[in-house]
Amino acid sequence: MHILVTNDDGVQAPGLLALAQEMRKLGKVTVFAPDKNWSASGHVKTMERPLRVKETFLADGTSAFMSDGAPSDCVALPLLGLIEEKIDLVMSGINPNANIGHDVTYSGTVTAAMEAVITGVKGIAISLDSPEGHEGALDYSCAASIARRVAEKVIADGLPEGVVLNVNVPYLNEVELKGFMITRQGLRVYRDALDVRSDPRGKPYYWIGGEAPTGVDEPGTDFGALHAGYVSITPLQLDLTHYKAMDVLKKWNFK
Repeated sequence: MHILVTNDDGVQAPGLLALAQEMRKLGKVTVFAPDKNWSASGHVKTMERPLRVKETFLADGTSAFMSDGAPSDCVALPLLGLIEEKIDLVMSGINPNANIGHDVTYSGTVTAAMEAVITGVKGIAISLDSPEGHEGALDYSCAASIARRVAEKVIADGLPEGVVLNVNVPYLNEVELKGFMITRQGLRVYRDALDVRSDPRGKPYYWIGGEAPTGVDEPGTDFGALHAGYVSITPLQLDLTHYKAMDVLKKWNFK
């Protein structure tokens, strides 16, 4: 079993290290991640400039590859042949914040796993629902253990074609978890605000800020599961077609 571990927070992020260490219990691990933070980057593929790749070392002394490309580039490059040995599974994370609801379209963590699935390799995204305003280092041990358990099931049972798993873990000890819940995407409530400022020469610039997002607590959703203390596992499909809307649009009369 050869597992590629990546993220969108940068190769030295502690969540990536925790994930890589846990995945080594399942097989060979190659770490290939961005050289900087790409949070909220979405599904980026670099086409208009060359990509650079360097070898580096994680905090535990193990080797890793880093690229100046986006998270999805860090999956595409090895799957296209930069890493010669066949890759069986891509694990993306551990993101320090939950990726739920509409977050999945913004998330470099989730879209890195999607890049794997597009290429025909199983992909799993792992995120930790850390408390708002948490100070100090985060404890990724529970999320890493959950990632291993989910990966074990995927290795053993497989996944339907075109499905990426989006896994979100409450910020609890493993013994405190209520269990696992298969969920649908919930409704994320964003509280973004535009902050307009002026530079030293008096020219305006803009900063998208605001309060941290919340969500609608509905049973069966990713947000609802996290709020109730469950690990949320959401199967996402790459086919974004709204089939019911097709039936409506087919009635349009274009003249």
